[in-house]
Amino acid sequence: MKVTLQQDEVNLGVWTLFYLPPAGGKYNGKLTVTNRRLLYDAMFDVSFKGMVVEALTIKWGSEGYLEIDKDYIKSVAVQKKLLSKKCILTLTDGSMHTFDYGAMNIDKAVAAIEAR
Repeated sequence: MKVTLQQDEVNLGVWTLFYLPPAGGKYNGKLTVTNRRLLYDAMFDVSFKGMVVEALTIKWGSEGYLEIDKDYIKSVAVQKKLLSKKCILTLTDGSMHTFDYGAMNIDKAVAAIEAR
């Protein structure tokens, strides 16, 4: 995904990680974090349901995009376990969005998410 930055917007980093949306599922894709927004390009649905659909169909490109304005982030929590390092965002509408970096250290992505 080619990210078009807005005026006075700065790209703070890009990470390939899993996204677990509030409605369920699990997506693999790229998270781009700027000083204003989080942009997620979901490339593959890696949930069981998504894997079954992938086996039955051929898909090109993205599963979809997610854009979160940083002004809507109410809180950022980090959950670290041996093989799972997660950043859990709670938005002002109460929805929870989880980004999972697997066994990798998620601290740089969290710092970028918290930066303004």
